Amino acid sequence: MSVLKILQERSKNTCELCSSTEGLRQYTIPPSLNENVANDILVCETCCNQIEGNVEVDPNHWRCLNDSMWSEHVAVQIMAWRMLQRLRNEGWPKDLLDMMYLDEEALALARATGEHEDESAKIIHRDINGVILENGDSVVLVKDLKVKGSSMVAKQGTAVRNIRLDHENAEYIEGKVDGQQIVIITKYVKKTS
Repeated sequence: MSVLKILQERSKNTCELCSSTEGLRQYTIPPSLNENVANDILVCETCCNQIEGNVEVDPNHWRCLNDSMWSEHVAVQIMAWRMLQRLRNEGWPKDLLDMMYLDEEALALARATGEHEDESAKIIHRDINGVILENGDSVVLVKDLKVKGSSMVAKQGTAVRNIRLDHENAEYIEGKVDGQQIVIITKYVKKTS
């Protein structure tokens, strides 16, 4: 059975964050790159667009986290924690965060994207032109890159879609080139629209 089918079954075809039944899709929580039941959740288009920053976050939409933060699925708990962290300046999310419990492993994964840090402390990834990079962006290589540990050369002009940011180093991103997951230095990429 596919990961999507398992997610649909476990969620009864509803968004695992807000319970919507419209525009559902599989979402792999960053920094995971592997699609599997432990790393993925089923979300609606509204939640997904706000999580990925495609639209402005609507704090009232996320009042649903009062319920979903108690999910038995760790990936759902992690996304609930991250969204509550983003909204913590609203007031009400702080109360929910005080009630929420994640074990050490889940908390470490939840913190991997830096949602809990103040904006001034976050690591900012920039491409060769200084444009800020985000998880899920697409970039193009601006020069040929020899991939360490292999005979592969990633050619200039190669598009890398759905990048993941290294949350410990502003100079590193990860992405797939020719089906192989590689680490790329940000000064060798240009963000595409």
